[in-house]
Amino acid sequence: MPLAGKGMLLTSMDIDSADDAEFNRWYDREHLEERVAIPGFLEARRYIAHQGRPKYLSLYSTESFEVLDSPAYRTALANQTDRSKANIARFKNMIRAVARITVSRGQGRGAALGIVRLRPVADGRGKLRTALRDALDPGKLDGVISMHLIESDPALSRPLTDDPSVPNPGAGDWFVLVDGTGVNAVSAAFADRLGDNVPPKSIVISTGIYTLMWDLAKSDITAA
Repeated sequence: MPLAGKGMLLTSMDIDSADDAEFNRWYDREHLEERVAIPGFLEARRYIAHQGRPKYLSLYSTESFEVLDSPAYRTALANQTDRSKANIARFKNMIRAVARITVSRGQGRGAALGIVRLRPVADGRGKLRTALRDALDPGKLDGVISMHLIESDPALSRPLTDDPSVPNPGAGDWFVLVDGTGVNAVSAAFADRLGDNVPPKSIVISTGIYTLMWDLAKSDITAA
């Protein structure tokens, strides 16, 4: 199936090697379940970089985009545990995208995830979205499970550790996500579908390939 829901929170960060073990314990034993338990959140996935930076990536799917600006989510952000505060303070090179899922084609999830970060110019967004809607079709691409486009909301997409007064031109970036069975399939999809389908009025900021660490669905929590 396509991505669950209509909203997505994407977070990505580096962590100093000295803090890596505690960061992963916190994410695996507290943070992921805490976030998925928020009303309107559906599932979460954790990844580690095979190629690209930052090192860690998480995707959270929500029933609607509005969930990511809901009272329940804002309350969670305002009431972080002490352990969460300590780990968040250690984030480096953080990316935080509060986004709408505008294209989602294919069925299922893959063990590898390709990600392309794009920065469209204001008058090129419609053309870019149309081009990507045509390009993001897994079709007969071997090993490609599904392909997606998420579009960040610039007002809400700001790293939690940032100074709000500092300009953040990347807050409105878009992300193409490619779910594949392995890194080679994702690399082939980049070359086949994205090379000539990104109009000139957009900038490719970065690309990366990540491998799945684990995932958690709302039903996993309610069944426990």
